[in-house]
Amino acid sequence: MRRRLRTALALVLSAAPTGRRAGHAHGAAGPAPTEDRLSGARGTAPAPGRPEPGPGERPGSRNGGGPKAGRGPARPAPEAGRRTGPVRGTPRERLRAWAELLRVSALFSVPGDALAGAAAVGRRPGRGTVLAAGASLCLYEAGMALNDWADRDEDAVDRPHRPIPSGRVSPAAALGAAGALTAAGLALAARAGRPALTVATGLAATVWAYDLRLKHTKAGPAAMAAARSLDLLLGATATATAASAGRTAGDGGRPDNVAGTGGASATTAARTPGVLAPVLPALPAALVLGAHTYGVTAVSRHEAQGGSTGTPLAVLATTAALAAAVAGERRGRGLSGPAHTIPSAPGAPALTTPGATGTRHVATGAFGAPAHAPGAGHATPAPTRTTHTPPGERPASATLARLPALVAGAANNPGRLLTLGLTAAYVRTAAPPLLHAALNPSPPLTQRAVGGGIRAMIPLQAALAARAGAPVTGLAVMGLVPLARSLARKVSPT
Repeated sequence: MRRRLRTALALVLSAAPTGRRAGHAHGAAGPAPTEDRLSGARGTAPAPGRPEPGPGERPGSRNGGGPKAGRGPARPAPEAGRRTGPVRGTPRERLRAWAELLRVSALFSVPGDALAGAAAVGRRPGRGTVLAAGASLCLYEAGMALNDWADRDEDAVDRPHRPIPSGRVSPAAALGAAGALTAAGLALAARAGRPALTVATGLAATVWAYDLRLKHTKAGPAAMAAARSLDLLLGATATATAASAGRTAGDGGRPDNVAGTGGASATTAARTPGVLAPVLPALPAALVLGAHTYGVTAVSRHEAQGGSTGTPLAVLATTAALAAAVAGERRGRGLSGPAHTIPSAPGAPALTTPGATGTRHVATGAFGAPAHAPGAGHATPAPTRTTHTPPGERPASATLARLPALVAGAANNPGRLLTLGLTAAYVRTAAPPLLHAALNPSPPLTQRAVGGGIRAMIPLQAALAARAGAPVTGLAVMGLVPLARSLARKVSPT
């Protein structure tokens, strides 16, 4: 009997792990081994949350050599997927984190502001337009970084996957990037001239005021609308300033006009001193873009919790009104002026209405530009026909009532047809997500409506440029849509 007990004890001792026999761990004295109830194998397998020793590591060597006497139990490992501090990651992971922070997929909605502004003042895109677009991109991204820095505590609860609360980007780095991008944007605007720098300074101040103070107030949507309007005016100012500075004496003083409004713009610039001179013709387009931005911002205030039905419906109605204004009859310069003209085919009569100082007749060419302009060498203008609008009729309702006539007239006018097509693309991009969010105001559908509103800015900018008489610029802006769509599949714009 004693022999059998001795043999059994020898077998048990031979099965014990090396370094734990006789109560020793790796040669150091310690308590007798006890059964690890979490692993169920007397310490031979790691418990849940306890990592397996890596190659070349000794068991218990992590975290300062494992638990020791007098130090209490070992610190548990963090939960899976939970960040406890800044995480460096691989270069590709860091690049993706910054792309999410800056929302790079929304970048393609920015260059169209400068291009639409250039078209609104009747100028071809040039050096000033490029500088304005660069400044706009920098200020836009500065606002994105500053937005996440200001909302870091709120995002930690509602959107913990964002780069700052998840620890992939530190708050200090985000704030530093916002400051550096703002300085770069103002420097680019300064290269375009003092008027452009003045507008860019107002734009930067609006962006910082919105992110730090106005975002959660009733003035938040108005601040964002003002920022987008100023962005378009920045492109108009920089383009007009650079074009005026680069004009030579040998061109006979003829304006660089692609929108059919160069003569009026030059006259306005000559009579209005200061920064406002090149900006005034672009104000109607800036207001349209600002109104659209106001609606998108109003919807975005509910994207985390959802629950708003009236806001998407109101913005949907605003979208329809803006589309009617852009697709409606031309009124002198841009969207307003003393007379409104229905462009027709070359040589066909143009439709005009009385202005403030009598009836003004404007004969239009193929792209809505006047066929008879000062200095153009035409002796006799094309025949004209005058129509009258009832005094109390609203422009939007008048446009909808005459939609069949507008479409019939556009069939013989490529420029007009392009404007209608781009306007339809704007409605097609913005309206369906808004309708879905109104029917089911859940956070995912509300976020989708916000994303659709951001992407809809591109066809709206293109439609404004084409309406101003710059069809090539409108098509160039519209070419950004596939890029924005493909990048939005990888990085969310919201």
